[in-house]
Amino acid sequence: MANSKLARGADEGPRVIIIGAGLAGIATAIALKEQLKFDRFTIYERSASPGGVWRGCGVDIPAHWYSLSASLNPNWSSFLPSQPEIRAYIERVFVEQNLGAHTAFHTEVLSADWDAEQQVYHVLLEDTAHPGKRWRVDANAVVQAVGGFQEPVFPTDLPGAENFKGPVWHSARWRHDVPLQGKRVAIIGNGCSGAQIVPTISQDPTIEVINFCRSGQWYVPRNQYEYPGWVKWVFGNVPLVMKLHRSFIMARAMTQYMEETAPAKYHKQLLPDYPPGCRRIVVDPSYLASLHRPNVSLEWEAIESIVEDGLKLKSGTVVPVDVIVFGTGFSVKQTKLNIRGSNGQTLQEYYASQGGAAAYLGSNVPGFPNFFTLLGPNSAVGHASVVFMEEVQIQYAMELLKPVIQGKAKSFEVRQDVTARYDAWLQNRIMLSVWNQCHSYYRGDGKDGKNVVLFPGPVSLMWWLARKVDWRKYKAVGDEKFRQQRRRAKVAKYGLLLVLLASGVAWSGHGDEVIALSKNAGEFAQGLVQWISSKLYP
Repeated sequence: MANSKLARGADEGPRVIIIGAGLAGIATAIALKEQLKFDRFTIYERSASPGGVWRGCGVDIPAHWYSLSASLNPNWSSFLPSQPEIRAYIERVFVEQNLGAHTAFHTEVLSADWDAEQQVYHVLLEDTAHPGKRWRVDANAVVQAVGGFQEPVFPTDLPGAENFKGPVWHSARWRHDVPLQGKRVAIIGNGCSGAQIVPTISQDPTIEVINFCRSGQWYVPRNQYEYPGWVKWVFGNVPLVMKLHRSFIMARAMTQYMEETAPAKYHKQLLPDYPPGCRRIVVDPSYLASLHRPNVSLEWEAIESIVEDGLKLKSGTVVPVDVIVFGTGFSVKQTKLNIRGSNGQTLQEYYASQGGAAAYLGSNVPGFPNFFTLLGPNSAVGHASVVFMEEVQIQYAMELLKPVIQGKAKSFEVRQDVTARYDAWLQNRIMLSVWNQCHSYYRGDGKDGKNVVLFPGPVSLMWWLARKVDWRKYKAVGDEKFRQQRRRAKVAKYGLLLVLLASGVAWSGHGDEVIALSKNAGEFAQGLVQWISSKLYP
């Protein structure tokens, strides 16, 4: 339940609300504390503990790249550690940073409405342990750190779950209270979730596992390798080579691995008909090898419906099972949280008006002042660290938040024309990519929609774009003090450069020429700085 002392009001000074106590929320809190020396923030987490999505299985990105730069961990046991170790790391960082004092668990943020007159968000909260118990708090800024995956997805074309007599659940809501020994278990889906579940539960020979699949996936072995520097240079400077590598070499290597590892009877169905990278590549957690087990089988015929004792296929055959587990992924669409901005428009309404989610640098949305979404539209990466991308966005948010926290500005809101140009640039790059060659969750509705998930470039490109705020791209309110501060800083910068230049000229033996222009280098520099300042800030 929420601490009544947390995020109370603006009378104590600016306040920041962080939604979510996963890695992104924890990293934001650390940045506020350590970089801005700011502690008037509250993390609202709807569950009972920190961790976010790491109530799941594991990672397919090296742990040293998937941990926080502010809390590096030299003790990872392996290259790709499992869920318990990742969860322990997150909880340790949470405790070491004393974030419990700033966190309200069992508290869900239902809505946040921007008040242009007061320059705050009115935030509605609910106690998830006592549904219906709600209250409001105000915040000068809101950081949405709920991650890219919002809610578990169930196939809309698969009716009848309510008729099944046994237990049914999604992999994200695992039923640890249901023993699987001696049961026939249906796993629906063979993507990242299903590929982790099948080899794990089938280790018990008493559990019969039937994996229902719609299409093939690309799998790679877990023992990844690094490209030498000269290979990266070739990729970066000879685009044709990189395309050939993707289209032929990668596909051939993956095909060879899959054919060498999986049973021959499944080769035809397992191999995808789309190029590698179009969907997320599965770093094989021994899924292919587990298909050799006598208690594991694949079913490729389409499911028509769920019936009382199992799954009815399109042919009419009923496959009897005792338990059904959906490993069908997550939605990338925001469904619950209702954010309303300065124009009276909700975040969902703005996204719909753009033909799909859009945000400048995947974080700032026009019409939503002092609102930051981490791992927002088009800021995820196919096979690199999303934690790095979130940290880039957090650093950018800290620069925008600093004048607000210091009382030198009220709010900053990215301009619509800036966001539109950025989104057009993104989508143009995406149109030329492999991501448009198949259906996937990257494309919002999972079919042929706008790609709202992936950033079309290396993580270093996002870092470069977000390395410094261009204040001209933002509409500001109450920023007079901040503008004066920036003006003084720019004048001082140019003044120092001119003093150094004049001093260098004098030192080189041309002092008479400098003195002829001014009585001394300082006066000369001051005069020029005043002239430059008048042109920069008329």
